[in-house]
Amino acid sequence: MGADRVGGVRRPVRAVVYAACGVVLLAGCASMPDRGDLRDVESTPRQDSQLRVFAMPPREDAPPAEIVQGFLEALTSDDPQYATARQYLTGDASGGWRPERSTTVLAGGPDIQVDRVTERDSTDNYAFTLTGSKVARVDGEQSYTPMGGHYSQPVHLTRDKKSGQWRIDVLPQGVVMGQSDFQRNYMSVNKYYFASNTWADAAPSATAVADPVFVRRRVDAMTQVVRSLLSGPTKWLEPSVSSSFPAGTALRRGVTSLTPDDQNRLTVPLNEKASVAGREKCREMATQLLFTLQNLTPTVDAVTIQGADGGNLCSFESGRAETVATRGSVKRPDYLYFVDDKQRLVRISDTGTASGAEPVPGALGEGVQKLQSAAVSWDERTAAGVGSDGRSLFVSSLVAGGALDAPALRSHGRAEDDRLTAPSWDARGDLWVADRDPARPRLWVLEQGGGEPLEVKVPGLKGRVDAVRVAADGVRIALVVKADNNSKSLLIGRIERDEKAGERPVVSVLGLRSAAPELEDVTAMSWAGDSRLVVAGREQGGVQTMRYVQVDGSTPEGPPPAALTGVQSIAAAEDDRLPLVASSSEDGIVRLPSGAQWQKVTKDGMAPVYPG
Repeated sequence: MGADRVGGVRRPVRAVVYAACGVVLLAGCASMPDRGDLRDVESTPRQDSQLRVFAMPPREDAPPAEIVQGFLEALTSDDPQYATARQYLTGDASGGWRPERSTTVLAGGPDIQVDRVTERDSTDNYAFTLTGSKVARVDGEQSYTPMGGHYSQPVHLTRDKKSGQWRIDVLPQGVVMGQSDFQRNYMSVNKYYFASNTWADAAPSATAVADPVFVRRRVDAMTQVVRSLLSGPTKWLEPSVSSSFPAGTALRRGVTSLTPDDQNRLTVPLNEKASVAGREKCREMATQLLFTLQNLTPTVDAVTIQGADGGNLCSFESGRAETVATRGSVKRPDYLYFVDDKQRLVRISDTGTASGAEPVPGALGEGVQKLQSAAVSWDERTAAGVGSDGRSLFVSSLVAGGALDAPALRSHGRAEDDRLTAPSWDARGDLWVADRDPARPRLWVLEQGGGEPLEVKVPGLKGRVDAVRVAADGVRIALVVKADNNSKSLLIGRIERDEKAGERPVVSVLGLRSAAPELEDVTAMSWAGDSRLVVAGREQGGVQTMRYVQVDGSTPEGPPPAALTGVQSIAAAEDDRLPLVASSSEDGIVRLPSGAQWQKVTKDGMAPVYPG
C-alpha cells in the first residue's frame, strides 16, 4: 500500500492557562492545507508545572489533515475526559474509543502519512497512518514498560453527510503522544502494598512495597492515585504482595474527587465492600493510603476512612503509620562501611571523614581475613565479606571478640572475576550472593545469613548474574546480567518463596524486566529509594554515565548525579537525605552531598556500602 507524507503548516490547537494567575493564552489559528508536506506532530517542549494546557475544538470546514493533527494535539491537553478530543471523532468512534486503555509514548510526536491508494478512498473518505519510534507504553493498570520498534496505526476519516464536516471514524485504542508531552502530562507515583512474606512470618510490622504507576499530572492526581491503590497491585508485583483493602473495594458511588480539608486530613468514602474490614484492617488500609498519598504530596497528614453509610471506619495520622508497616527509605543507617587499604571492613558516620574510620567490631574488622567486598545487614548487627581472592564468603557478627567461622560458601571459578559477587542482605535477614563461575553460574541465598546455601531459581535468565542488590522490602531484586557478548544489563526481578511445612523453601526470581534499557554496559548500581536505583554504565557508542532509573525502566524527575569517571561501585541509602557514595579508579572513595560536587573521602579504600 503506497503512502506519502502529507502536510501543511502545523496548526496550534491548544490553549495554555497559567493556573496561578488565570491568564488564558489562546494559540492563533492557521489553516492547514490537506496537500503538500505535513510536519510531524512534534512533542511540545517541557513547560512549567503551573501551566495547564486545554484543547481547541475542530474549526469549521477543517480539512482531513488538520482534523488528525488537531485530534493528536488534543490528546496532550489537560482535558479530564478527553471531551474536546472526542469532538474530532464520529459518534460511533467516540463511543468505542477507550483512551484509558493505554498510552503509547513515541520518541517524537507521531508522524502522519496519508494513504492515497485505498479501497475506501473517495471524496467522502480519507485514510492516514500514524508512525513513529516507540519508547514506552503505559497500560490500563497505569504501569510503565519500556518499548522499542516501529509504531504504525491506521486512522480513517469520513465526511458527515449532514454537516459536511470531516471526522475520524477509525482510530487506535488508547492515547499516543511524544516523549516530551508525556513527561509534561504524566507523573510517576508509588502506591504501597505489603510484602506477603512479612505477614507470614508474624513480624511485629509489615514491610511496605512500592508499586510505581503513572497518573495524569494535572487531572485530579490525588483521586487517580487512590482509585489505582484500591484497584490492587499491578500484575507484575501482585504475586509477592497483599493489600488490606477487601476485594472489590472502591470509592463510594457518586464520589468523583478527593481533596484534603484545611487540617490536611483526607476523607476517603468507600463502598460497602470496605465495611467488612475490622479495625485492625482499617488501620492497615489507612497506612497504605498515607504512604501512597505522602509520596504524591506532603500536604496529607491524616486520613479518615468512611464506610458506605457515611460512618467513620477509622482515622489515622501519618506518624502512626510506621507502627503498622516499615519502609526501607525511612530507616536511617548508623554508618557508612567500606574496605580500607588493609582490606579490613571499617565504618564511619554518614557525614564523617576517613580519618575517623574505625574497624568494625568482630572478626571482619580485625584484618585476619582480607576482603575485597562486604555487606552489612539492615539492623547493622551482622556483616558478610568476600575474601580478597573472591573465592570465599564469610559471615560474622559485629560483636567484639567474635571468632571467624569457616566460609559459608565457596566458588570454584578459575579467575577472580569468575567467582563471587559482592553480597547483599534483604529485610528478612537473608543473605544473597552470585557465583560467576562460567562452568556453573548460580544465584544463592543463605537464610538468616547462615546454614546450607539455597540455590535460587531464575527462569528465563540469559547470561550470568554479575552483581546483585536486594531492595529493602525483600521483594524486589536488582541484577546486573552479563550476556554472552559481554554486555551487561540491569534487570529487576520479583522474589517469590514457596514455603511448605517441614521443607526448605523454593526461592525464585521471576518476571525479569529491564530497568536501564538505554545502557548497554552497566558497571555499578545500588538502590536509591523505594522504587529508584542509581546506575553507572555506558550508552551504546558512548562514554560512561551515571543516572537514576525507576524499577519500571522510566526516568525519574530531577537532575542526574554529577559526572564521575572510573566508577567501580556505588552505595546509595534508601533514605535520600544521605549522600551518594562511590568508588572510583581515579579518586578512591568519594561522596556526593545534595546540591554539591563529589568530595573525596579517602584515596585508600574501596567497595563502600550502606546497610543492605
